[in-house]
Amino acid sequence: MTTPLSERRWFASFLAWYFVAIWGSGFLATKIGLQYAAPFTFLTLRFLFGIACMLPIVLIMRPRWSATRADLGHLIVAGLLMHAMHLAGSHYTQYLGVSAGITAVLLSVQPLLTALIASRWMSEQLSARQWLGITLGLAGVVLVVWHKIDVREMTIGSLLAVIVSLLGVTAGTLYQRVFCPLVDLRMAALVQFVVAVVALAPLAWLIEDFKVNWAWPMFGAIAFLVIGASILAVNALHTLMRYGEATRVTSLIYLTPIFAVVLEFAIFKVVPTAVSVIGIAVTCAGVALVAWKRRQPARR
Repeated sequence: MTTPLSERRWFASFLAWYFVAIWGSGFLATKIGLQYAAPFTFLTLRFLFGIACMLPIVLIMRPRWSATRADLGHLIVAGLLMHAMHLAGSHYTQYLGVSAGITAVLLSVQPLLTALIASRWMSEQLSARQWLGITLGLAGVVLVVWHKIDVREMTIGSLLAVIVSLLGVTAGTLYQRVFCPLVDLRMAALVQFVVAVVALAPLAWLIEDFKVNWAWPMFGAIAFLVIGASILAVNALHTLMRYGEATRVTSLIYLTPIFAVVLEFAIFKVVPTAVSVIGIAVTCAGVALVAWKRRQPARR
């Protein structure tokens, strides 16, 4: 008998930490890529490369496609929310000059927003311990990136962009979990990449003239973001969402700024402040409170 994923804790832990590592380091790749192309243009190139990666996989592996027309419609909506809306918003936030610090804090509202939606409309009963963990996690993220926050960076445009991104990633993650629970993730990725290109390419032409400064660093950023993030990390997130509570899974988002701080130290030798270290401890405690689940006694 095949062991359910929820019982294979090592595999779930691997997926969780992979997601955190890639999501936390993705801002560096995005920052590099936006030096060579504006957001809509960069994302169009990113998803075209994603199609080029997924099409051979789908043709060779031939995953079973049992989705109905309604399922296809749900996939399209989820793709527009998760890929086009979320990433366009977050990329434009950085492109308009907002630091990674304040962007991370604003996007880290997602677990709290997910918890409110899940408890109200998805019948997830959250304990007082989990609500405390959600609050601690958000407070910890603020402390982690406190030294980078400068509200003077915010403009109406950047504020709207980060709100669009937050709403897109929250709605897209929950929407796919509710309406596309059994769709093959390989087919889902291909369909959603096509949808994202259809949505973003016209904007790239009309708004940005599709100007690109072709360079190897941009290709490297695209490869990392497509293979590491859009394909593997997003599928890891959706897999975890299928087998776990939405709030517990999305609380992992709190850990991504911590990984970014560690990466900054490892690559650029940027030493975290004492407040950041305290924030790391508070965030980890918050995530532990949300994610901790009492082990069920083994059946005899």
